Amino acid sequence: MILVMGATGTIGRRLIRMLGETGTPFRALVRDEAKGRALGCDFAVGDLDRPASLAPALDGADRLLLNSGGALPVAGRQPMVRQQTAAVDAARAAGVSRIVKVSAWRPTPEAKLSVRAHWEIEQHLKSSGVPWSLLRPTGYMQNFFTGEGGFTAERAVSGPYGQGRVAYIDAYDIAACAAVLLTGPDGEGLAYDLTGPEALTHEEIAAKLGVPFHDQSPAEAGAELRARGLPGWFVDDLLWLYADMASGGVSEVTTAVRTLTGRAPRGFDEFLAAQSL
Repeated sequence: MILVMGATGTIGRRLIRMLGETGTPFRALVRDEAKGRALGCDFAVGDLDRPASLAPALDGADRLLLNSGGALPVAGRQPMVRQQTAAVDAARAAGVSRIVKVSAWRPTPEAKLSVRAHWEIEQHLKSSGVPWSLLRPTGYMQNFFTGEGGFTAERAVSGPYGQGRVAYIDAYDIAACAAVLLTGPDGEGLAYDLTGPEALTHEEIAAKLGVPFHDQSPAEAGAELRARGLPGWFVDDLLWLYADMASGGVSEVTTAVRTLTGRAPRGFDEFLAAQSL
């Protein structure tokens, strides 16, 4: 049986739908009981900030999707590190036979925010003794509709992106890759860099979305972010991530989705067509 963390999130909702369609036994982990009931599947209420609450959810589970929220503008170590390492420890205590972690694109100890945090979590997972697989996706296409990197208040794509290309991926494909690793024997001890089939500039993406593109300087973007009340250090780290995109750090296109699922990943046009269904 599979325990799906983040079951109401961008990847989790798609994964539980896939598992349900194939009749694969699974349980959704949610913080809100009402949201769990709305999923219409077996669920358990648990909170990553309360590790003891994970033990009942893990009862009978032999595989775990390790996934949670991203970086927060709080001082010190990112909360997601504490949360996910505690989940790894709980899974080990419960006898889970494999953890599939949703990580970030090529995390390193020199990176910032969630990218650095994912590197820390990966190190803990690798030393835990629990067999593991890693999914390292680029940015999600869905972010252009959730506000986590998408439209501004003026309904435009805005940021210090320059002409850097990004191989965004549809969360549907991340979920499909997770389903393969959670239900089959392959992938133990391997990390998969997941991308879509093409690397686009944000100006090209804006054109596909039918909205203006505002290319900001780092100074302009930083001033706007600070005006929203974000702390200066957090803004500086965000600008580091933007600079990585602008320099082509997320432009490589890989074949990992095809390797895992046997089919090509969805392109941006396919993603938009699916949004309209």
